[in-house]
Amino acid sequence: LLHKALKIHRVEVKQIDFAPHQQTGLHFHPCPVVGLVTRGTIIFQVKGRKKQILNPGDAFYEPANATMLHFDAADSPATFVCFYLLGPRAKTLITMLNKRGKN
Repeated sequence: LLHKALKIHRVEVKQIDFAPHQQTGLHFHPCPVVGLVTRGTIIFQVKGRKKQILNPGDAFYEPANATMLHFDAADSPATFVCFYLLGPRAKTLITMLNKRGKN
């Protein structure tokens, strides 16, 4: 069960291409993000959860405001599609953090 309803005002869709070994860095999204890996391999880790290896066809979920420790391409180019589930006041899709987890 959902504990509270998510009020989605709009969905923004982005296809993102990574070079081999490209890393996103520490970041979070102010909204939930769901996505799909379409090419290559992604190393994926939400803070507090185990690291995962995502391959083409694998879906992922990034909770709103959760620190992402890894969203990195492995040894080959990678492509993924993100669906940003935005509320009515959303203005940014991503906030980058420094190595201490501060923006």
